[in-house]
Amino acid sequence: MERVRTPEERFVNLPDFPFEARYADVKDPTGGADLRMAFYDEGPADADVVLLMHGEPSWSYLYRFMIPVLVAAGHRVVVADLIGFGQSDKPSDRRDYTYARHVVWARELLFDHLDLQDVTLFGQDWGSLVGLRLVGEHPERFARVAIGNGGLPTGDERPNEAFKAWQEYSQNTPDLHVGGIISGGCVVRLRPEVIAAYDAPFPDDTFKEGARQFPLLVPTSPQDPAHDANVAAWAVLEEWEKPFLCCFSDSDPITKGADKKFLAKVPGTNGQLHVTIEGGGHFLQEEKGPELAGVLNAFISAN
Repeated sequence: MERVRTPEERFVNLPDFPFEARYADVKDPTGGADLRMAFYDEGPADADVVLLMHGEPSWSYLYRFMIPVLVAAGHRVVVADLIGFGQSDKPSDRRDYTYARHVVWARELLFDHLDLQDVTLFGQDWGSLVGLRLVGEHPERFARVAIGNGGLPTGDERPNEAFKAWQEYSQNTPDLHVGGIISGGCVVRLRPEVIAAYDAPFPDDTFKEGARQFPLLVPTSPQDPAHDANVAAWAVLEEWEKPFLCCFSDSDPITKGADKKFLAKVPGTNGQLHVTIEGGGHFLQEEKGPELAGVLNAFISAN
């Protein structure tokens, strides 16, 4: 598997991001050299773990306002850059990106290398698609789950118009401007230096094959390769009695209403103080990070 690696100097002096990346190797399923996967591990090593998983086309920079609030509450915070994003290696061929491989790579990092236990997951966007698959396949590793602006589609549901528009745009635009996309997914336009930080992992288009491919990997029909595995994960969630929190924002057309399925089907949602975070777009961590981290702290403390 051919891959590129973003030069480390691209990540120097990013605004509000003092965190140092760590690395672990995950397997190349085609038999080539291992891939390097980046992660951030903050707070006491023996504390309860909060796992923050990003989506498309962002990276762990998205969580910079949440990490300090969670650490100040005494938690260990782990954030991973998915393969193809952030400081992780980026396969050069779009065909090397599959939903199943992302789940395996995340499992290798989080469980095989870091051996995380009693995890509180927060997932958004693809962070929920990958994270909830891990919950479905390894429920014993998780103590709590919180989802904001995310879901676990099986392909049996019809995608909404906002997602279809995004999918079409992602495949047809000649310039996939990652920082601009993230800014456009916020209620208030981001500052130029923040947009540049989201662009940092992608010096040119050869680094963006994962960002281009991800929208096509979301299951949108029952024939999707991920359909059966996601249905199986839902079967676990439908028996999930551990705490499960929905904390969606009020201004995201992509995932609007996705919380209803969790509230209807996941027993662990019963009795929880579900929150609608006002004034946040799709990337609610960017615009409402400290508030969202406070919601997670309260959720953990109450459960």
